[in-house]
Amino acid sequence: MNKAFIVGRLTRPPEARTTSSGVSVTTFTVAVTRRNNREEADFLNIVTWRGLADNCAKYLVQGQQVAVVGEIRTRSYEANDGSRRYITEIQADDVEFLARPGSNGNSQGYSGNAGGYSAPAAQTRQSAPKEDDLFASEMGDILVDDEDLPF
Repeated sequence: MNKAFIVGRLTRPPEARTTSSGVSVTTFTVAVTRRNNREEADFLNIVTWRGLADNCAKYLVQGQQVAVVGEIRTRSYEANDGSRRYITEIQADDVEFLARPGSNGNSQGYSGNAGGYSAPAAQTRQSAPKEDDLFASEMGDILVDDEDLPF
């Protein structure tokens, strides 16, 4: 199984291109801190295609926190000097747009998944329901004590 899950911040603005056949591709680099030493980071190259690439190019900014799910890919090419170069990158299947720079870690509510752009959460919902109201229509007048629950 080849699946990568990372959370980090963009090191520079995303770079958008179009292939000769008209397919959108956007690349960006994500800095991911290490679990054991938060002062060290790995810089991982991310590649997105088609609609996901369009969303990433349009909405991502340098310094923004993202969560990326995808496959690790390795490719090679011949450099101008004739040497063989190898590149390891993550081909993203899903990119979640998290905190933007200066937002104090609050999520912006954007999803860059392959299904398309989702509006900010604040625009799609009026307000989150209160916990007591979540199941009010289903529970009716039933009162349940936590000690009576089987789990």
